[in-house]
Amino acid sequence: MNFQIPDTPEELFKQGKKYMPKVNKGMSSAVFGIIAVGLLIISSFYSVGPDEVGVIRRFGRYVKTTQPGLHWKLPFNIEKLNKVKVKRIYKEEFGFKTLRAGVKTQYSSKAYAEESLMLTGDLNVVDVNWIVQFKLEDPVKSLFNIRAVEATVRDISEAVMREIIGDSSVEEALTTRRIEINQETQDKMQEILDSYNIGIRIVTVKLQDVNPPDAVKASFNEVNEAKQEKEKVVNQSWEAYNKVIPKARGEAEKTIREAEGYSLNRINRAKGDAAKFSATWNAYKEAKDVTSKRMYLETLSEVLPNAGKIYVMGPEGNNLLPLLNLTQEGQK
Repeated sequence: MNFQIPDTPEELFKQGKKYMPKVNKGMSSAVFGIIAVGLLIISSFYSVGPDEVGVIRRFGRYVKTTQPGLHWKLPFNIEKLNKVKVKRIYKEEFGFKTLRAGVKTQYSSKAYAEESLMLTGDLNVVDVNWIVQFKLEDPVKSLFNIRAVEATVRDISEAVMREIIGDSSVEEALTTRRIEINQETQDKMQEILDSYNIGIRIVTVKLQDVNPPDAVKASFNEVNEAKQEKEKVVNQSWEAYNKVIPKARGEAEKTIREAEGYSLNRINRAKGDAAKFSATWNAYKEAKDVTSKRMYLETLSEVLPNAGKIYVMGPEGNNLLPLLNLTQEGQK
């Protein structure tokens, strides 16, 4: 048998038909039946993963939504299946791109200034990097009410972020209002998506980094350093103030309270002495001899303990010197 490579596809077909053995017609019918049954099975049964649902369309019209597991549908594209991952968290990045995530994440070196450069409310330019995470909460709406999910989310996110950054000062965007900006952006995006009725729920919006543009970063850092130095000096001044002023106020308050206490003590003592004198005078008027004797005895009880040695002499005691022990031992 002499076989030659043909020059055209038509000749190849004719030559193959010439050498092809004839097949039994009954066998052809059996093969055709097996193939038909296989196609029927393949096009009828389908499985849905644990993190997704199946949306069935019959001639393009929505019929039902099936849950994870093995299911059956009408074959031969009468009913078509769309699998929607309703439990997956989708993420969109703005101002940067992750090339490979892992222990050491690799990022693209390309700049995305067209989406990250924004104008603040005080007419400063900042470079904003952020992420948006979202879920397809309603698979039917996300299939039938929107054409491009990712592009829509990106456009809405960029528009809302520009609006909110434009209402903030550069200082707020860099430091004080970052958490508020995240929440405001998420709420505003969700409000817009709900108005579109496309079944998307925003999980989180988070600012990754907010910096001045590279062209002015050095000058911006110098300004920040000057502000920090100013705040440092002010804080040190307040620290010195808080050490001196409260102490001086405390000492002044202490002096005032001591003076008030002394004044009150003197007044009370004066009142007590006056009351005692009045009481003594009234008693003296009532019984002069008794009062005089009592006063005499009270005075002696106060004076005698401090008098030292006491000598009691009779009316005729003339020889006083022998009684006085004037020696050194006596003095002791």
